[in-house]
Amino acid sequence: MTNLNRRGLLRTAAAATGLAATGAAGLTSPAQAAPRDWRAGAATFRWFGTAGWRIDIGARTVLVDPYLSRYWTGLFDGGLVLSTPLTVATATVDANVGRPETILVTHSHWDHFNDVPHIASTTGARVLGTMTTYQLGLASGIPSGQLGPVKGGEVLDFGDYTVEVAGSLHSRNVGYSIGIPGVRLSPPPKPATVGDLPEGDTLSYLLNVRNGPSVFFMGASDFVARNVDGMRPDIAMVAMASATTTHEYVPRLLEALGKPPVVVPVHWDNFEKPLENPPPVAPADRERLDAMISSIRRVAPRTRIVLPDYLKPYTFA
Repeated sequence: MTNLNRRGLLRTAAAATGLAATGAAGLTSPAQAAPRDWRAGAATFRWFGTAGWRIDIGARTVLVDPYLSRYWTGLFDGGLVLSTPLTVATATVDANVGRPETILVTHSHWDHFNDVPHIASTTGARVLGTMTTYQLGLASGIPSGQLGPVKGGEVLDFGDYTVEVAGSLHSRNVGYSIGIPGVRLSPPPKPATVGDLPEGDTLSYLLNVRNGPSVFFMGASDFVARNVDGMRPDIAMVAMASATTTHEYVPRLLEALGKPPVVVPVHWDNFEKPLENPPPVAPADRERLDAMISSIRRVAPRTRIVLPDYLKPYTFA
């Protein structure tokens, strides 16, 4: 067995108040108004934990990094066991993903890609991601016609929504490195273990919903400022860093994004625990969670910080 210290991978945690659940009060107030109006109910958001989301736009569904299987790998017990077999909790996945037409994958680590082949094979969903995601998808049995490799810079029109792709970066650990690095430029053998799914480059996405919000999604706690500068999303789903090796990560990101009215921290939960509310936070991540809250409040005091519950439907008024 090969072990990695859990600080060697993206660890995230985050913060705090203000998202309105379906049927509850609106998210913004006059003092914290979004830069543009959108129709209430244009999109509904459900958090899967980690960086995973389900977005329902009318009868159409988009997924981002859908990971629901949540099995033990040793990551939260002091060391990642790379030989851990990949496992899909099919009943849980099938009960929660709906009938997606598009799946956006930020990078290919197991906690982002693990469930994608099963979802794609059972729903016929289109999968967008890096060339590594493309090759791992082929190796996992996803037909090439359902796989779309993207690099960053693409603006894809799906009618009721558009997706802008930005080249991004994975978070750096305390050793200034990346957990499970590597890329795949040709189809490998079918991945069988956690160690068979390398990072494979990282992307972020800006989802623009027609008559709805503009939402920024990231799956790891680093970014290329020039690639996101000027995006100005209404809502930003922001991963929290596990280390301070990336200089001024939160301040630089919020400045580049124009200090979004709403920030939803992601990838802060212990995703090896059951999918039950309230979402669990590993004890070692509490300090990082508090630090992220403080940083957002200092840099963007008018930004509302939102900590979602698992699977609860949220709308933006």
